[in-house]
Amino acid sequence: MFSVPEKLRCGPVRRADALAGGLPRDVLEGPQFRRLHEAVYCHRDCDVTWHDRVEAARLALPEGARSTGITRLQELGLDYGPRLPLHFVVEGDLHLELEGVFLHRTVKLPAAGDDGVSVEAAFVAYCAEARTLDAIKVGCELLRLATIALDLLGQLLVEEKWRRGVAETEVVVPYLDDRCRSLPEAELLAYIRFSGMPEPEVNVTIEIEPGELITPDLWWEAYRQAVEYEGSQHQEERGQYNADLDRYQLYRRNNTAYEQVTKERMRSPKATVRRIHRALVESGYEGPAPEFEELWSLLFRRLADVVRTTGAAS
Repeated sequence: MFSVPEKLRCGPVRRADALAGGLPRDVLEGPQFRRLHEAVYCHRDCDVTWHDRVEAARLALPEGARSTGITRLQELGLDYGPRLPLHFVVEGDLHLELEGVFLHRTVKLPAAGDDGVSVEAAFVAYCAEARTLDAIKVGCELLRLATIALDLLGQLLVEEKWRRGVAETEVVVPYLDDRCRSLPEAELLAYIRFSGMPEPEVNVTIEIEPGELITPDLWWEAYRQAVEYEGSQHQEERGQYNADLDRYQLYRRNNTAYEQVTKERMRSPKATVRRIHRALVESGYEGPAPEFEELWSLLFRRLADVVRTTGAAS
């Protein structure tokens, strides 16, 4: 059996490159290799990762194709959203079908690097497909990761208003917040805003007692009310677990109200908002109750439908 060089065993390879590297054609087309796309192969022992799939698509697509949308954002560090299909964009009217790949076509490629479009252009492309809530969460997370620049995003929205996804992005920009430290925190903040609840401070540091600082996820100073999101790491990581115990002891010692919201409770958005409202009322809030009507419903609709039915960006 032909001994395949190590460099051809790791990841996808173009047929032309493999043959140029000395691999016999009958070996490439034999049982040692499998075809991922037309003229793109990988060794049978290769454990194909998501990044390998992106690279395989890149090898199979025309040289001018660039990753875009959720795929590009995931390449840049976002841990959210579906991994397939992969999203690429190409300039012109090219029609090409690849398994597991959605190829978008545009009359003019947006700002891009060697591999993918700019993060701002990728976010706009994502908003064309996404629900309002998902776009808000992703936008907040990109701000937290410091991968997106709002000034460049604003410039794109002004200078390329014709581009698909621009109207949808304009809907969510006012709700993007760089203070959220996680996707669930951004989701929780969106629930509060879209239900008409009073605006909290986000991850603001307060001196709960002399010399003792604490940073609630959400904080209503007027009512001395905190809300803390508890992800799975709060239970699984012992260091985080013990830090949480100390923080909640500080709240209790200083008669400061706090409400814990777990990822399980977040599966019922209305119930979560009602719990927070009840906690605020117990702390002295006398304002209106949360509303789950028109504004709330926009969170769970595709932005494209929101723009079409409400004229939100007109």
